[in-house]
Amino acid sequence: MAEFRLPANSTIKKGKYFKVEGGAKNIRKFNIYRWNEESGENPSIDTYEVDMDKCGPMVLDGLIKIKDEIDPTLTFRRSCREGVCGSCAMNIAGTNTLACTKASGDIKGDINIYPLPHMKVVKDLVPDLTNFYAQYASIKPWMQTVSPTPSGVERLQSPEDRAKLDGLYECVLCASCSTSCPSYWWNSDKYLGPAVLLQAYRWLIDSRDEATGERLDDLEDPFRLYRCHTIMNCTSTCPKGLNPAKAIAEIKRMMVERQG
Repeated sequence: MAEFRLPANSTIKKGKYFKVEGGAKNIRKFNIYRWNEESGENPSIDTYEVDMDKCGPMVLDGLIKIKDEIDPTLTFRRSCREGVCGSCAMNIAGTNTLACTKASGDIKGDINIYPLPHMKVVKDLVPDLTNFYAQYASIKPWMQTVSPTPSGVERLQSPEDRAKLDGLYECVLCASCSTSCPSYWWNSDKYLGPAVLLQAYRWLIDSRDEATGERLDDLEDPFRLYRCHTIMNCTSTCPKGLNPAKAIAEIKRMMVERQG
């Protein structure tokens, strides 16, 4: 009978408990994944009590309060606090999302926070995005043209063509969608994943770009594009309300149409 177990050094242990002092009444528990390679110890879940009467409404507010007032060793990424940089993406209450736009009040019970799943962890809530960004660079995410640049004016676009970019350009490359995708979990070395493919489609349908054929050639591969099995996790979890699955389907349609 087959038996599957995690390696001993991967088992998550119970960590430290930080209790609020002073008789606070509105307390929420933040259970946070902790791991530091330099310590040589197993990952753990540390629990922090937070007085929500003295904390902002978002999960990121709680994390910042913990780092500033309770445990300065806690490590996470954050920047804009407005949902436009993607830095604070993590798994909160079982869903990949942005800590800065996820309200603590929307979560029932304890607030459980882990790094984005199925990625190497640098420390605590910080995933290693090296491969993710390398894949993004591989699609050449900039306008490519061969015609002469117009003198003194921009490359113009009709309102109708501009509208085609809606739902694509808003992506902040937080990697929430890609790290929710089972196909990306198992084939992240070959499959580009929902976020990068959505970005690829953004340039494929830009009327000003003149490298459509080359871009499709680069994606014509059993793994780079076709590992998508339309599971739809990517669309369900996107904190910006975008639809990567639809973008991938549109790329596949373009592949078929150019064969006709």
